[in-house]
Amino acid sequence: MNAHRSPGYPDHPGFESLFLSPAQAQALLRLVESAPSVRRRAHFFMWLQGHVQVLLPHLLVVCGAYSRHRRQLDFDVFNTVVLPPALMGQLSGAQSPLMAALARHWIEGDGQATVLTMPGAAQAGAGEGWDDLQRMGVGHLAVHGVSRPERRHEIESLFVLAGRGGDSLHNVLQTLDLLIPHLHITYLRMLGLERELTAPAASASPPVSETRISGVTARERQILHLVREGMSNHEIGGTLAISPLTVKNHVQKILRKLGASNRAQAVAMALQSRLITSNGAEFDRGAPGGFASGIAATDPEQA
Repeated sequence: MNAHRSPGYPDHPGFESLFLSPAQAQALLRLVESAPSVRRRAHFFMWLQGHVQVLLPHLLVVCGAYSRHRRQLDFDVFNTVVLPPALMGQLSGAQSPLMAALARHWIEGDGQATVLTMPGAAQAGAGEGWDDLQRMGVGHLAVHGVSRPERRHEIESLFVLAGRGGDSLHNVLQTLDLLIPHLHITYLRMLGLERELTAPAASASPPVSETRISGVTARERQILHLVREGMSNHEIGGTLAISPLTVKNHVQKILRKLGASNRAQAVAMALQSRLITSNGAEFDRGAPGGFASGIAATDPEQA
């Protein structure tokens, strides 16, 4: 296994400027513009497969974030190919030798973008998983992350993109340097929003009374579902064929009825009181005042 690292700064003797094609430049612009709308894992996956895929082609992406509660890196795998269960365990396991080896290579490289190429030879000392990656066509692993200032070993986030190989390693390294701030901010913000929306209502919040629950209309429940999906007032209005101002008025009524201080809290209280549920079933968005017969109102929404 050979490791290639980015020089990391423009005045380094080995530094070369990165050339972006028109399509890549457009993808970079769209990536930056669309990042604030990434609020759920499904959004993040589509963001990766759209703009990030154009800039840095990959078969799968492993994203890790430090959990202060568990004092370890927790990993998510976003893949477009079927992975063997054992490999999935190696990629998503906080204590797996494979992920530990990748983190170690990045730290030893002084936190610079790193590409690990995978020839046919066995990967000595790196644990399981390498052979499975090679069999599915992975030619290199691009690794980069963010750690605490002056404490390189204290990783805040780590990203691994598995490519087929054949790409210019210089371009991979430079592109990864370009993308890492956006990957870091977008992924961590998405995790924070998901925690906020799925956590029980704060203990300081009063329980939602039956009177309040019964006062929420079917239309307001529809809007709660779309809020939980991460839609803006304008997007909700387009979905339900009503004006954004009408949506805003509905949201204000929902907040008053539930005694919530913001949209996220309203969604959490609605989940707790079973006004909406979280199994992802679709409701009938074409019905002006209710849900499709026999289908629970369970769209994942968000504030």
